[in-house]
Amino acid sequence: MTDKLNINQWAEEDRPREKMMLHGAAALTNAELLAILIGSGNTEDTAVELMRKVLDGCRNSLSELGKCTVDDLCRYKGIGPAKAVTILAASELGKRRKEEEPARRKQIRCSTDIYDWFHPLMCDLPVEECWIMLLNQASKVIDTVRISRGGLASTQVDVRCILREALLKRATAFVLCHNHPSGNRTPSTDDDRLTQSVAVASKTMNIRLLDHLIVTDGGYYSYADEGRL
Repeated sequence: MTDKLNINQWAEEDRPREKMMLHGAAALTNAELLAILIGSGNTEDTAVELMRKVLDGCRNSLSELGKCTVDDLCRYKGIGPAKAVTILAASELGKRRKEEEPARRKQIRCSTDIYDWFHPLMCDLPVEECWIMLLNQASKVIDTVRISRGGLASTQVDVRCILREALLKRATAFVLCHNHPSGNRTPSTDDDRLTQSVAVASKTMNIRLLDHLIVTDGGYYSYADEGRL
C-alpha cells in the first residue's frame, strides 16, 4: 500500500502553504485553505483533491460544510475524527469572526440589517432559539440576548424576560428574532401570538418593538415589512 500524500510530496505548484506565503490567503481556493488544515489526503487524492470532493458533497458551500457532523466528514476516505474536528473548528471560528463584525454599535435601518446580524448566529442551529436585539434612541445596537432555546419546531418565550432585558440595558427599542430550522420562513400561529403579546406588553412599557424576524438559512420573514406591526 502506498503512503498517503502529504503536503511536502505535492508538486511545487500544488502546495497551498507556499502559495499562501507568496501570494496571501486570498489567492487560495476554499479547497486549498481546507487542505492546509488537514495536511494530508489519502492513497488516491492529495489533500486539495480530497477537500474538493468534500466541498462537492456540500454543493461547494462553506455554509453547508459548517452543518456537517464529524460522522458526515469521516465518510470520506482520508478523513478521521481529528481532521473532521479541525474542519468544523475552522468553520466555527469563521462564524464567530462574522459575529464580531457588527459589534461597533451598528445602526439598524431595515430588516436586512437585522437578518445580516442574526444569520451567522442562527444559520446552523438544529433547534429553535429566540433572541432579542436591544437598541438605543438612534437605533444603534446596545446588545443581543438569547431569550430561549427549544426544540425542532418551537421554543417557549417569556415576555417578561424580554422586557426585563430591555429595561436593564435601558433600551428604547428592540427587535425580536427566532429561527426556523426547517427552512420554512412562514410564521406559525404561535409566532403570530407571540408577536402580538410582545407588541402589547412593550407598548405598555413605552419600549418600541420594531420588528420580529423569522430567520432561515437563506431568507427571512419580517412582520414589519409585511405591515403586521
